[in-house]
Amino acid sequence: MKMFGKKKSPAKYDEKYLLQELMMTKKAMYTAYSNLDNVTDPDLIDCYIYQLNSEQKRYNYLLAKAKRISVIHVWILIL
Repeated sequence: MKMFGKKKSPAKYDEKYLLQELMMTKKAMYTAYSNLDNVTDPDLIDCYIYQLNSEQKRYNYLLAKAKRISVIHVWILIL
């Protein structure tokens, strides 16, 4: 007799890794924004702008990949 219904399959390694990468990249974007807000040296401003653009592109790539494999519907709160 089934008491709890259908079991969900556990997340695959790739899915867990992808979600961890999304969360880490999101934190890195917040850090880059914070650093950009607090810096005054023109060379460092350029550095943080470059870093921010890089993190945004990585985040967009990972997000598109997660949507392709339908992982994102479970972890929509990380966005």
